[in-house]
Amino acid sequence: MSAPAVHQAASLLLYYPDQDWPGRLDAVAAQLRATRHPAAGPLLRFCSEAARVPVLEAAAHYTDVFDRTHRRTLHLTYYTDGDTRRRGGALVALREVYRAAGWEPDPAELPDHLPLMLEFAARCPRAGTRLLRGHRAGVELLRLALEDHGTRYAHVLDAVSATLPGPRPADRAAARRLARTGPPTEHVGLEPFAARPPS
Repeated sequence: MSAPAVHQAASLLLYYPDQDWPGRLDAVAAQLRATRHPAAGPLLRFCSEAARVPVLEAAAHYTDVFDRTHRRTLHLTYYTDGDTRRRGGALVALREVYRAAGWEPDPAELPDHLPLMLEFAARCPRAGTRLLRGHRAGVELLRLALEDHGTRYAHVLDAVSATLPGPRPADRAAARRLARTGPPTEHVGLEPFAARPPS
């Protein structure tokens, strides 16, 4: 399994569990079982745990995990920009990256929604991986918050984190430092994509 396949699987697992959820889980798990990629392990653990939960209970859990606090939001620019004017610029920059790659995501969803960003990374691996790396701080802060909450969704973020280049922050303090400073930038060969959207 390649990183784009991991990103696609994680994207599907991070969307709201609707009535199609059991079929979605089965399809993702079937693809994951066909690989020995290290990131498949955490995703399969999530699928196994989630498959034992009724859809209505899964939906309630999703709402509790992601919709009740900003500490566990799936909107990654919140971790670096909060509710500030700068965040608006970051969202515009994300849309421009998608358009430059010829991809038009669902306009009803904010462009920093992690499942959407993961889908982009699956479709446009080079640009998408750079984009995720540029939001590594948000990914790590969300991963740590999910671990603290004790939710199975932490397995999905473990898998996503494992696909990103470079060492991941060891703890919350390191992730917060990364959120303040941003990742190391690489200027050669990245146009028209920046390593991190301008804010």
